[in-house]
Amino acid sequence: MSIELAIQMNRELKAMTDEKTKPQMSRQIDGTGNAPSHTPADDSKNVECAHIVFDVVPQVMQSLRAEMRRQRGPDLSVLQLRALAFLRNNPGATLSHLAEHVGLTLPSMSSQVSGLVSRDLIDRATAPEDRRYVTLKLTEQGESVLDAARQSAQENLAMTLSVLSSDECVVVIEAMHLLARVFAPPSPDCLPDEASTQSSEA
Repeated sequence: MSIELAIQMNRELKAMTDEKTKPQMSRQIDGTGNAPSHTPADDSKNVECAHIVFDVVPQVMQSLRAEMRRQRGPDLSVLQLRALAFLRNNPGATLSHLAEHVGLTLPSMSSQVSGLVSRDLIDRATAPEDRRYVTLKLTEQGESVLDAARQSAQENLAMTLSVLSSDECVVVIEAMHLLARVFAPPSPDCLPDEASTQSSEA
């Protein structure tokens, strides 16, 4: 990611956080009972911001996956690393949520999970409040394996980013915080009609 792209991405993302354009503010009404105004300029900025994110994020993800692939070891696939990372950030997630994140069908995800459970990397259990629900979380061994892979990958990524100045790194950090807020994953609480599917597939 070039310096110019990082600065431009931060500039466009900051526009999204202006008090008049925040998504949560746009859903509120003012004291007169009217929704805050939304101008064509706002739409233009959002489209431009989306264009930059769409172009830059895949390049970043390609680099991250390459690093993780180098550090994963022979017994762990990149897909399995993604599953472990998702469960670290979403402990207690359901099989269907994990499958959706990774991009597998429920039967295929169930097979992957079974392999990780047999290696003591994932704990699979039924929810105590409703035994139809299957929940997943990392074990201590799973945390250790993920930590080892991520640490090495992050060290190499830091070397790649060393071409940026301190101020430019701040720009990237601020932009990533904004993206993390916008794209925060939904709660892992599953819907009632998913329970039977998860139980049968897990």
